[in-house]
Amino acid sequence: MVIPAYNEAARILPTLERVREYLTAQPYTWTVTVVSDGSKDETNEMVRHFITSDDRFRLIESVPNRGKGFVVRRGMVECEGEWKLFSDADLAAPIEEIEKLWPAVENAPIAIGSRPMRESRLEKRQPLYREMLGRLANKLIQALAVPGIQDTQCGFKLFRSDVAEDVFSRCKLNGFSFDFESLMIARDLGYEIAEVPIRWSHQEGSKVVMWRDVPKSLIDLVKLRLLGMARRLAKDTT
Repeated sequence: MVIPAYNEAARILPTLERVREYLTAQPYTWTVTVVSDGSKDETNEMVRHFITSDDRFRLIESVPNRGKGFVVRRGMVECEGEWKLFSDADLAAPIEEIEKLWPAVENAPIAIGSRPMRESRLEKRQPLYREMLGRLANKLIQALAVPGIQDTQCGFKLFRSDVAEDVFSRCKLNGFSFDFESLMIARDLGYEIAEVPIRWSHQEGSKVVMWRDVPKSLIDLVKLRLLGMARRLAKDTT
């Protein structure tokens, strides 16, 4: 499991405690990799202290701050395991929702949590302006990037290990656009993607700044489409 973190001192310890509590009760083995994106608060110190008592947890301190896409990419390539889940540090999608992804990966190597599906349960919605902007952006993403996928941006995605490494080793975007970039690449490579309705609850403290990040993501989307499949599939050698 990969948890990207940037200045998450206010919630990283409760998140790690909840993840440990849940995963310890499961029959499978697991590890958790926190990838800190140049955090300037006490995030790194807190995680370092936490992992001294549990070697199933690992911290990667990535400096300088490069963006969520960079640290998710690094975590998904470097962490070990037969399956690789990445989850936002706020646990907006509770860790137990992974049980809804397991049946989906019996027939597909990628399963992604989805908020707008009919069976999804939104316990606390985003502010209206964020929800409306998100819906508009998603319509454009569907049209230009991954038709048929209703929610590319939910931070709860499960990849088979070899597929994660194949896909994320080709990703290049460091910002929030990495979500749809990774799914575009997966589609281009012929991997099936299963979209799964999940339980989700908006958490305060999102690092997404709508007026800045949504337009940037849409520009990235157009660039990816213009670059075409051959460029997207080229592995990053830098």
